[in-house]
Amino acid sequence: MSVSFRSFSVDLHSPHLPIKEVALKEWAVCIEAIARGEQVVLIRKGGITEETQDFRLEEQSFYLYPTYEHQNVDLIKPAYRDLLQQTLEGRELPPRQVTITHVGHVTDDITIKADEELLKKFDPYHILTPNYAQERLQWQADRPLHILLLRAYRLSEPKTIKVESEYSGCKSWLKLDRSISNFDLEPVIAKDDYLRQREEILRSIGAWHADDYAAQGHS
Repeated sequence: MSVSFRSFSVDLHSPHLPIKEVALKEWAVCIEAIARGEQVVLIRKGGITEETQDFRLEEQSFYLYPTYEHQNVDLIKPAYRDLLQQTLEGRELPPRQVTITHVGHVTDDITIKADEELLKKFDPYHILTPNYAQERLQWQADRPLHILLLRAYRLSEPKTIKVESEYSGCKSWLKLDRSISNFDLEPVIAKDDYLRQREEILRSIGAWHADDYAAQGHS
C-alpha cells in the first residue's frame, strides 16, 4: 500500500485557551456533519491557489471556516443532501459574514497515492461520495492525498466574522484578520468514542499499533 502517516496528541493542550488565528476552509455541509459527530475525516489535496498546489498541515488545531459557493449536491451522499440545502437556506452568496462554530484538531495525517481500494476504507467516516474521493485521489496523481483524522470541538459561543477579501479564492488555509476569544471548547465526540473510531480506521489501513492505544492512557 502506498500510505504514510503522522500521528499527534488526541487532546488539545487546553480546552479553554484560544488557538492561533488560523482557519481551514471546508464545505459548510461537511462542518455540519462534523458538528453532529457524523464525520471524523477530511480529504484534502490543496487548492488551486496554494503556493505549491500541495496541501500541507500548517497547524494541528484550527478553526473550521465554512464555505458555501462551491458545494456540489452530486458529490454528497444522498442521505446528507437535505443537510446541504439547509446550509444554503436564506444565505446571501457570496456571504459577507460567516459564523465559526467549531475547532478541528488533527490526530493523524494520512497520505496515500494511487490506491483506490485503500481510499474506500475511509468511506464510512465522511459524507462525500466515493466518486468525490476518487476524483481527489486522481487529480494530480503524482501528489499525495491527505486524509486527516479530526477530533472536533464546539465553541461555547459561535463567532460571526466579516468575510475579508483575502479569504476568497481556492486555497485551504486562512489567517484570520482578528482573533477569536472568550469561549470554551467542548468535544463533539467523547474521547473514548473518538479513540474507538480512530482505532477502526488505523487498523483498516494497517497503521495501528497496540502501544499507540496505551499511549493515550488506556490499558
